[in-house]
Amino acid sequence: MKLPPGYDPQKDRIEIVPYDPKWPGLFTQEKEALRQALGGFRGLRIEHFGSTAVPGLAAKPVIDILAGVSSKGDWPRMVQPLEALGYVHGPGAFDDAIRWFFVKGMPPYGEKRSHQLHLCELDGEEWRRELAFRNHLRTNPADALEYEALKRELAVKFPADREAYTEAKTVFIQNVLKKTSIG
Repeated sequence: MKLPPGYDPQKDRIEIVPYDPKWPGLFTQEKEALRQALGGFRGLRIEHFGSTAVPGLAAKPVIDILAGVSSKGDWPRMVQPLEALGYVHGPGAFDDAIRWFFVKGMPPYGEKRSHQLHLCELDGEEWRRELAFRNHLRTNPADALEYEALKRELAVKFPADREAYTEAKTVFIQNVLKKTSIG
């Protein structure tokens, strides 16, 4: 993974905090700003996903946003409007054929990571997978609690290694997706 010059993982540590009922409102506020900036792109849909979108689930205090548009061909033209909102495109670990990744507030560009945006094709593989996982956790409290315990364990094990933290959740996520229409 290519990290920006000046990036210090000690300033971007993984912290799991209790669920905050303010998270849905923070998402709604950001969704409106995104809709204003990106409203001209065909098929734009914006969803709250990730752990902050699951009521009661402890999470990193970072709002995860899934933005889907009709065509990948629009993605390059979306970078500048997102940058104008304070998003940084990258670091490129998650950029691939199915998604582009943007982050807001990540050191050295800000004090603390506040939002992560995954840009993908509307109804494409990433869109369906992320929403299936979120919806499953919303309706299956036992799996949500198991996921929370795993995240807490991994945050202690990999406090300054986001890539290892994310990778270590993969098997759990794949097992949950097997229980959904995606798997």
